[in-house]
Amino acid sequence: MAQEETNEGLTSKEEQEEAVVEDIEVLKQTLAEEKEKAEGYLANWQRAQADFINYKRRSEQEREEISQFANATLMFSLLPILDDLERAFTAIPPHLARLSWVDGIRLIERKLRASLEAQGLSQIKALGEPFDPNLHEAAMHGKGKEGIVIDELQKGYKLHDRVIRPAMVVVGNGEEEEEKEE
Repeated sequence: MAQEETNEGLTSKEEQEEAVVEDIEVLKQTLAEEKEKAEGYLANWQRAQADFINYKRRSEQEREEISQFANATLMFSLLPILDDLERAFTAIPPHLARLSWVDGIRLIERKLRASLEAQGLSQIKALGEPFDPNLHEAAMHGKGKEGIVIDELQKGYKLHDRVIRPAMVVVGNGEEEEEKEE
C-alpha cells in the first residue's frame, strides 16, 4: 500500500506540476494578448495626439491668415481713393501746386498711404519689369522690348504676400520704338 500511495502522490504531484505549467502557459498567452492590446492602445493614442497637434497647428495658421486678410476688403475699397488722389495731384496746374491747401491734401494722402502700408499693403513694381501674369494684368501691347512692362495704367497692390489688385499694364510687343531726334 505504501507504494500505491507513493504512486498516487507522484501522480498528483505530476498533475499539479502539469496544472501549474498549463496555468503558466495560459497566463503567458493572456499576458501576450494584453501586451498587444496595450501596444494597440498606445499606437491609437499616439495617432490621436499627432492628429490633435496637427489640428491645433492648422487652426492657428487659419486664425493668423484670417487676421492678416480681414481688412483686405476695406483696403481694396480704399485703393480707388488713392488712385483718385494721385490723378488729382498730376492734374494740378503748376501755379496752384504751391498753395498750402494742396500741400495739406498731399500730407493726408501720405498719411493714408503710410497707414495702409503699416497694415501690410505694398505697391507692385511694374514699370520696366518682365511681365508676370501673377502680378500684372496686360491691358494692351505697345512698341518696346518684348515681354517687358512699358507703361502702367493702374497701380497694383499686395496685402502681405497676396495680390489684392494686379497692376494694369502695357506690355512691349518686340517692336523697337523709333527714337525721336530733336
